[in-house]
Amino acid sequence: MAKLDFLIRLIKERNIESVEPSNEVSRAYLEKSRRYIGTSNLLFNNERFEESISMSYYSMYYSLLSLLFKVGIKSENHTASIILLKDVFNINNSKISFAKSQRVDKQYYIDFKITKEDSKELIEISQAFNAELESTIMKIKEEDIKRYKKIFEEWLIKRG
Repeated sequence: MAKLDFLIRLIKERNIESVEPSNEVSRAYLEKSRRYIGTSNLLFNNERFEESISMSYYSMYYSLLSLLFKVGIKSENHTASIILLKDVFNINNSKISFAKSQRVDKQYYIDFKITKEDSKELIEISQAFNAELESTIMKIKEEDIKRYKKIFEEWLIKRG
């Protein structure tokens, strides 16, 4: 029930809503995603593992925003965006959920030891996730946009 209440609040506050699909915004987020994974690698190579983990997650998040804007969905909440990945696109969201929990744990708490292996693993997960989403984005046609918008509109009605 808490999840549903959370989503209803976001919908009412218009933090999740239908917008015009935008190839331009989608491309901009994909480019941002690429820059962030590049930065993650730079940080990793300079043994800045905590920051590398953050950049890896944000790279994934920007790929997700690219997908959402490609079909005309605006989501201003990380958790809601991750839920939409599963509910609207039927794409497994476990990789980005894991990355988000890693970012939160490593960025906000001090009782974690951050290892080179943790950072490397998340970079690899991010690269695979980003490749999957970019492939999906590139294959989306006009009829797919209409289908996803319909699924999203029904999703909104069920929760709103």
